[in-house]
Amino acid sequence: MIWNYIKIAWRNIKKNKLYSAINIFGLSVGLAACLLIGLYINNELSYDNFNTKADRIVRTTMEFNMSDRDQHVATTGTKVGPQFARTFPEIEEYVRSYISSSTVKNGNLAFTENKILFADPAFFKVFSFNLLEGTEATVLDAPDKIVLTETMAKKYFGEQSPINKTLNVIGKEMRVSGVCQDAPKNSQIKFDFVTQFTNLGNNTKREEWWSANWMTYFLLKEGTIINRLEEKINKYMDSPAVVEQTGADGEKFLHYRLQPLLDVHLKSDLAGFEPNGNITNIYIFTIISLLILLIASANYTNLATAQSTKRSAEIGMRKVMGANRKQVFIQFISETTTITFFAAVLGLIIATALIPLFNDITGGAFERFELIQPLPLTILIVFTLLVSFLAGIYPAMVLSSSKASGVLKKGFNSTGGNGFLRKSLIVGQFAISVFLIIYTLVILKQMDFIKTKDIGYDKDHIVVMPFSGSMHKNMEALKDAFGQIPGVLSITASYETPEFVQWGDGLTTHTDEGKKDVSLTAMPVDLNFVKTLNMTLAAGRDFIESDFAMQDTTNNRENYLQPYIINETLAHQLGWTPEEAIGQIVESKGTGPIVGVVKDFNFQSLHNPVGPLMIFLGRDFSRLFMLKVSNQNIQNTLTSLKEVYSTRMPEIPFNYHFLDDDYNALYKAEERTSQLFSAASGTAILLACLGLFGLAAFTTVQRTKEIGIRKILGANLGDIVFLVSKNFLMLVGISIAIAIPLAIWASGKWLENFSYKINVGSGVFVIAACLTLIVTLITVGYHASKAALMNPVKSLRTE
Repeated sequence: MIWNYIKIAWRNIKKNKLYSAINIFGLSVGLAACLLIGLYINNELSYDNFNTKADRIVRTTMEFNMSDRDQHVATTGTKVGPQFARTFPEIEEYVRSYISSSTVKNGNLAFTENKILFADPAFFKVFSFNLLEGTEATVLDAPDKIVLTETMAKKYFGEQSPINKTLNVIGKEMRVSGVCQDAPKNSQIKFDFVTQFTNLGNNTKREEWWSANWMTYFLLKEGTIINRLEEKINKYMDSPAVVEQTGADGEKFLHYRLQPLLDVHLKSDLAGFEPNGNITNIYIFTIISLLILLIASANYTNLATAQSTKRSAEIGMRKVMGANRKQVFIQFISETTTITFFAAVLGLIIATALIPLFNDITGGAFERFELIQPLPLTILIVFTLLVSFLAGIYPAMVLSSSKASGVLKKGFNSTGGNGFLRKSLIVGQFAISVFLIIYTLVILKQMDFIKTKDIGYDKDHIVVMPFSGSMHKNMEALKDAFGQIPGVLSITASYETPEFVQWGDGLTTHTDEGKKDVSLTAMPVDLNFVKTLNMTLAAGRDFIESDFAMQDTTNNRENYLQPYIINETLAHQLGWTPEEAIGQIVESKGTGPIVGVVKDFNFQSLHNPVGPLMIFLGRDFSRLFMLKVSNQNIQNTLTSLKEVYSTRMPEIPFNYHFLDDDYNALYKAEERTSQLFSAASGTAILLACLGLFGLAAFTTVQRTKEIGIRKILGANLGDIVFLVSKNFLMLVGISIAIAIPLAIWASGKWLENFSYKINVGSGVFVIAACLTLIVTLITVGYHASKAALMNPVKSLRTE
């Protein structure tokens, strides 16, 4: 019996090729979109859960106020890890960590590596990065040991075992003590090498509450309640002995928060080693995938109920021949299931084919085989059954419940209750589509604002060249040689690039009201920093060569002065105008005068307002060159830079990138979100238009005789198109009216994440409405024009 139903279903599919193709293609696109979105969602939700002790790992963040504003940062000082482990028995292990770059050499083989992780010895005990060679207790128990990932082991040693072989890293010889599997793609911590945290330098060997530049993780003992431990920690930080150490007295405070590791990626506002995701986006994409399925299901329901008039004789004869309601119901559900099955197979093929494009959009590393794993296949089967039920239940109930006599005499009435259902589905489909279009346009507009906003410095045509180790000894000679290259306009050096400065520090000054401490962001730089980045000075000057004479280290630094440049925000926070700040003496990396005040620039993501910034002359801290180059013959300039570099530093590979790439990297998550929303809204509008196309075709066929009569009575092409289109346009207009308030609310919530954002304005809504109406008019107008151009005599004769 079931096989017979399937055969009949197949015959009806072949008989109604257009509508069957629309249904199968629409459902397959919907299912493919859901599969791909499901891959993305599963990857985001699974972040860091490969760690077997994930439920006991927390990240420590620092919350403080040392001036007149509360601050919350993801980094801590060096003292937090060891001091809390000594003080609180709930803490089993601690790991301080930092990712940096360096030249790695094995004989004549040398590369600049950007993912060198510096971590405490307990790293492999706390985190579940699988060691292929070496043991977690010993691989990091000495400062000359280093662990390689599997990929790096093959890169530097081929098929040989690298254990006990040496590599030159950060200018010192290190012994390979272990090899681990590459970090999973759903790990916040991604690295190629791991060595001891203290190899970062002497400043990491001292335990300090401040100078907060390090990520600190704790492994808690079984049964520890995180909130209670956090309360104990902050009571300890408020104790008199600790307050005396930190200087956080009076209204000042220094507290710490414990974030469960599994919450960090999606539920934290503080980025770690990579940009965070957003749990809200996960909810939104889940809803979008379900809405896409609903649109596809609505298409089937619309077309199936619309075509019911053509099947009146078939259903009537079946009932006369003895078919009961259950049998007719099963027949139509079988048809729906057959169509959905074909759509599911096609959807799986489409999703597999789109994996490379999906990786480009999301920045992921998904493989095609992931779609044929138990979880996605189970989801596909569930979705197939769900769509079969949603799309088939209403047509099957309507067609099976009609009486045989009524059906044979009058056929099905497709303009009553069914008409209301179809209208409601059209409104729902296009409301979803318009909502997604508006939301996507807002995201794209904000992304364009981010890319074009004046951030206070020139990020274009700035070549960034990392350096370390022996390059410090040759720094001035390299700068002079680079300066001789045609096309190089200016050179400076710094610890970090200016788009995301993470060096936390403090500054003290003495005013008429007494001592004033300010927590701030700091940036050590070389000469020509302001000039190279084309910043604007509100008062004073850039650093100059004679400023080095202030940094007199003789006589136990008795005459040492440290020159500073500050931003406008810091000047105002200290109670000065930019002009008044010049010459003021402050204390931080040494006592010294303020020589310049730079106009505020965005030194962190546009999610954050501009805070107080101190720039100090600190050539020895430099880790990279920044070179302003002419926009003419850039490739020739880069070639000349490489020649000079390779001649003077042959042992270190030439490596560079552009500053605007660093800036754009800050907004990768938003960029991917905008691309995903663009794809989702495009899919939704495509499916809605497919359903409208099929329904318009059917409606036009139903009104062929009417159109022929109207033409004979003098109606022109425009009249016919308007006649057929007006009802559809009215329904789409209602959907626009529903979607706009929802889109205003949703896009407004998303924009709240940015301190600097667009004014949405009415233009976005006008564009979305016009675009939707035009697409509707084209979709419906095609069929209306085709019917209007037919010979009316032929239309009436063949009706």
